[in-house]
Amino acid sequence: MFTGRRRISPTFTRWLLGPVLLWGALALLSRCVQLRMSDKKVKAYFAGSPAPPAFAFTGAGAQSIHYASLGADTLPMVVFVHGSPGSWDAFIGFFKDSLLLGKVRLVSVDRPGFGKSNPGKPQRSLKAQAAALVPILETSRSATRPILVGHSLGGPLIARLAMDYPQLVGSLVLVAPSVDPALEPKEWYRKVGDFLLVRPLLPAEIDVSNQEILPLRGELTRMLPGWRTLTLPITVIQGEKDQLVPAANADFVRRSAVNAPVRVVMIPGMNHFIPWVRPEVIREAILFHLGNK
Repeated sequence: MFTGRRRISPTFTRWLLGPVLLWGALALLSRCVQLRMSDKKVKAYFAGSPAPPAFAFTGAGAQSIHYASLGADTLPMVVFVHGSPGSWDAFIGFFKDSLLLGKVRLVSVDRPGFGKSNPGKPQRSLKAQAAALVPILETSRSATRPILVGHSLGGPLIARLAMDYPQLVGSLVLVAPSVDPALEPKEWYRKVGDFLLVRPLLPAEIDVSNQEILPLRGELTRMLPGWRTLTLPITVIQGEKDQLVPAANADFVRRSAVNAPVRVVMIPGMNHFIPWVRPEVIREAILFHLGNK
């Protein structure tokens, strides 16, 4: 006979409180997260600079891409492509780099769905994202083809661009790139973030990121045959202690791009955030490829 208050099991408590806490956290996150610099902060950052970047859009509709540009279009072009989430200002420091200014034309893009490039509207296909960047590469009037620099998810995107449009790309700098489908983590919370009732609670940048990472393993698998077609110079910069993108992705590039000269720069003790912690390594890779033109 029941004579007292029923004790709630710890398992039931976790199942009950887990979604409630997650819901509350997402609601708070939606109010707090801003993953790109405001126009006001960008203006303040370049205050006093002799040559701040210019901003433009290329393409139309879903293919409209916002980008920052600095330098004459006759100079060799360097195009920076951010990870997920992110925006063009992930590489803002390079627009003040005295060792690059005057030598190259610097371009940094907002990938589809981020920044001012159709914000909040995810583009899940790497092939489609690559096609959206083509008009920017076609603005170059340099005698040499562009150097593309991609961080994290920007890495497979620039690789896809080189596979689909080899005539437009001179070399690749892959920075902590998510390229090996076998190494893509299975993150349970991404499926939670895909629920119909959860998505509206997410900040737009987080939702776009989730929507493009969920199909990423399949996108990378479709790219596997394309690695053999690459013949351009490739530098892979990888942190040895990267907890987000395993260091073995660098080995994947070396194994897969069998017809390309691949050079790997492994940074001891480094995490995933190379563009902000060790930007000089990226600059050295750019100058390396520039010297080999």
